[in-house]
Amino acid sequence: MTTVANVVVGLVAVLHLYFLVLEMFLWSTPFGRRTFGLTADFAAASKSLAANQGLYNGFLAAGLVWGLALGVAGAPIKIFFLGCVVVAGVFGAFTASRKILWVQALPGAVALALVLLS
Repeated sequence: MTTVANVVVGLVAVLHLYFLVLEMFLWSTPFGRRTFGLTADFAAASKSLAANQGLYNGFLAAGLVWGLALGVAGAPIKIFFLGCVVVAGVFGAFTASRKILWVQALPGAVALALVLLS
């Protein structure tokens, strides 16, 4: 069970690295605008806010990788950062887009449940 939990935690970390790239580097590109359904004007006006958000996603990924690197001793770190992922996903679903609930909160919740059960 621990191996499965760690694989899912790793996938959540990779997902947040992907969010970092989208928000920090691709936000105003055609791909980024399509992904988030943005106009070119809105993407340009919100680019610095998106980069800040992307940086936070990078911190979440770094925390999860840190927890994984610590092995068994990293369980509390993984629990903390997965909790942050879930809370951020639920908040995003209520304030920005319901899609965030499925794309961020659900994978985080599954990983958190697996870590708690292992």
